Amino acid sequence: AGTVAATDQRHFVLSGICLFERQVHYLSSALDRLATEFYPEEPDRLEFHGSHMLPGKGFWRSIKDKSARRTAICDALAASDDLKGHWALFGVVVEKAAIAGQDPVEFAFEQIVSRFDTFLKRQFHKGNPQRGLIILDKSTLETRLQSLARDFRKNGHRWGVLSNLADVPMFVDSGATRAVQFADLVSYSLWQRFEHGDSAFFDVIR
Repeated sequence: AGTVAATDQRHFVLSGICLFERQVHYLSSALDRLATEFYPEEPDRLEFHGSHMLPGKGFWRSIKDKSARRTAICDALAASDDLKGHWALFGVVVEKAAIAGQDPVEFAFEQIVSRFDTFLKRQFHKGNPQRGLIILDKSTLETRLQSLARDFRKNGHRWGVLSNLADVPMFVDSGATRAVQFADLVSYSLWQRFEHGDSAFFDVIR
C-alpha cells in the first residue's frame, strides 16, 4: 500500500498472511461467501482491494453508501475468524523520510522476508520443520524481488542468512487467490492507520 514516488504520501506498507496450505480453503470460503452477498451473479469476479473499496472504484462504485463500503472492508478482514489452527500476520510500515536514500520497497521486503524466515525458524525449533513459500501479487517488481530473495539466500541480509524458504518468491494474479486479496487488505488497514490515523480497519486484525 502506498506509492513510493508520491511526495504527498509519508508511508509505504508491505504485508502478508502466513497460512498452512489447508488454511487457504477456510479463508477463501469466507471471502467467497461475502462476495456472493455483493455480487451473487459472478462472485468469483469480485476482488477485495482496500484502495478500490473505500473510495468506490470499479464494482464498488455501485455501492453508493461509503459506510457500507467501510463495513465491507471490516467484514472481509473478519474472514480470518474462520481460520483453524496456527496462522500469523506480518506487516512492515516504512516512513519514507526516515530511510532517505534507501528504496522503501527493498527495505520493506528485506524486513518482511527476514521476519518470516525467523518465524519458520522458531517453528522448526518447536518440532515443526516446514519450509515456507512467499506468494506475491504480480507486479513490475517481480524480477527485482526475486533477485533480492535469491541474493538473501546466497549472501544473506543485514541480520543473517535465509534458511527456511523453499524457493524464490512466486507471483500470481490477485484475482485468482483470496489469500493475496486478504494480504492486500492487511496492508490497506496499516496504511489507513499510519497515513491517515484511521484505525477502524486495523482494529479488526489488531
